[in-house]
Order: sequence, then structure tokens, then C-alpha cells
Amino acid sequence: MSRSFNYCLLAAMVLLLGGCKAIGNAFDETPNIGPCPAALVLWDAARKVEFDGAERYNNIVFTAEILGARSFCKYSGTHPITADLDIAMAFGRGPAAKTDTKVYHYFVAVTRKNSAVIDKQDFAITVHFPKGQNIVKRTEHFSKIIIPRAKANTSGSNFEIIVGLDLTPEELQFARSGKKFRLN
Repeated sequence: MSRSFNYCLLAAMVLLLGGCKAIGNAFDETPNIGPCPAALVLWDAARKVEFDGAERYNNIVFTAEILGARSFCKYSGTHPITADLDIAMAFGRGPAAKTDTKVYHYFVAVTRKNSAVIDKQDFAITVHFPKGQNIVKRTEHFSKIIIPRAKANTSGSNFEIIVGLDLTPEELQFARSGKKFRLN
């Protein structure tokens, strides 16, 4: 390519990117006035173990574990916080399972830090275990979680995004006991 063509291409790219910046602020570089809301896994609801009978390894039907959560956000001026959320999960099929498919339920809640729930939504995820595979890992992605702010100087550190598995009272008691069964 000729040198003049490269300059023309570079100039066109600069104009194009400059136009994108002006249209809708897609590349708005205004920094957040504070940190993003913390993404947390509720300790009591991070693990689920389903048994068919007594609490023994051979009686495990299915397991689930939330491995971690992280959020990314953007806010400025009087705009609400717009957050994206990734939840890493692992699912297990135990020796007592009679099927290769399981529907798991979990929740995502937005709270005021250490306080009231602003919004909570429940979700289902269907996991299929391929033949010979007893562990499946997934990352669930949520985009555009909107968190309203009362004032322009309200920081994201005033909020939390909390995730957890839906548990029966028995599963919750098992989780709180500190016992663990992990499938290899």
C-alpha cells in the first residue's frame, strides 16, 4: 500500500471514531464518582447438596456451588448505576442421580450496603451433564442491572449485588453446618 493511502485510512479511522464518540457517548471517559457496588456470594447460599437418603457420599443426587461473582459498572452525573455481573458456578451429578439434566435455581439481589433489599430476582438454569461427565462449569452473565441513585454524589459503594442458590430449609441447615461434599 502506498504511504498516502495509509494516511487516508488513518484519517478516515480518526474521523469515524470521533463521530462514534459524539453519537451517544459510546466512549464516554467520565470516571465514576466512586467504586462499583460489591458483588458478593451469600455464604449460607453458596453451596447446595441434594441427598437421596442419609448424608452420605453415595446418596448425593446433585450439587451446585457459586464459585464467585464480579461486577463492572458505569455511572456519572445524575445517571443511575449500570452494572454488568458475571457469576461463576459449578454443578455436580452425584452417584444417586437418575437423570442427566437438572434445573437449578438461584437469585440476584441488589441491596443498600448491609441493609434493605432494593430488588431481588430469581433465575433458573438448566444443566445437562454429558455422558461420562459429572461436573459442569458455567458463567452466567447479566448486563444492564440498573441501580437508581438518590443524588449525583451517591457512590456505588452504598450498594451491593448479592447472589446465592435457592435452598430448602434442610439444605440451608446442611450448608450452615460447615459440612461439604464436593464431587471430583
